Amino acid sequence: MASQESIMIRQLLKASVAAQKPGQSLADARKGLEALTALNPLAQDLTVEKLTVEGMPAEWVSAPNATTDQVFLYLHGGAYIMGSCNTHRDLASKISRASGCRVLVIEYRLAPENPYPAAVEDALTAYRWLLSTGFSPNQVVIGGDSAGGGLTLSLLLSLKEAGEAQPAAAVLLSPWTDLAGTGASMESRAEVDPWLSPEPTRQTPSLYLGLTDRRNPIVSPIYADLQGLPPLFVQVGDHEILLDDAVRLVERAREAGVEVSFKIWGEMWHVFQQFNMPEAFEAIKEIGEFVKSKAQASV
Repeated sequence: MASQESIMIRQLLKASVAAQKPGQSLADARKGLEALTALNPLAQDLTVEKLTVEGMPAEWVSAPNATTDQVFLYLHGGAYIMGSCNTHRDLASKISRASGCRVLVIEYRLAPENPYPAAVEDALTAYRWLLSTGFSPNQVVIGGDSAGGGLTLSLLLSLKEAGEAQPAAAVLLSPWTDLAGTGASMESRAEVDPWLSPEPTRQTPSLYLGLTDRRNPIVSPIYADLQGLPPLFVQVGDHEILLDDAVRLVERAREAGVEVSFKIWGEMWHVFQQFNMPEAFEAIKEIGEFVKSKAQASV
């Protein structure tokens, strides 16, 4: 049964979506996401260190218990067209506390100003930068939510294609893995999803992809050969239109011999982990336990 906090947040999300004006500009959408995530104040004991990674704005987010020899590279969501360190700082801080890792959040280039493959190039750059600073692959976990979950898989597939070492594991929260929008849940969950709608979700990829095929395996990983990827940890809500993006990914990953931990959260919506409620706290606790079991400290 959903908590009272989640019921209230669901109502807030629905009201926020209903208040959006038709034809909302991208600038307004970006401001709206910043405003929504600003509702979660950052805990006072956290450390935030701003830096640049090969020219990209980035920041280290560290809880007091975070070790310096394990790192979680976080790729934020936002449909490849919005999102920033600001929008995901709170979620990164909670992952840092739960996992005991420092979290590196990068601001990869956004579309439409910087279409595909800019985001993938930036994710690759950040991972290679981490290795160049002394981290070994088995000390690194990569993860992200929504488009950031899809981008995480794009990064893993790009590393595989280049013959480079994979990280210790990957964490995918409501990953957007099929930019062609063919999942049955796009319709079957449309009435219960308080946040996303099928039509705009299917329209948005054109801003990122341009003329690139939406079934290109790098941008839509459910169409990729997933063999050889590191262990995956996947969470998704049962009340989100992208449910089948996760379900089909997990099925295909397991068929390819990839180790997968997977949980569908009842009555939860897209990236519910961002919100302050019992279900999110439990989900983040599970993320932390998974990361602790996979990331290795330096000897």
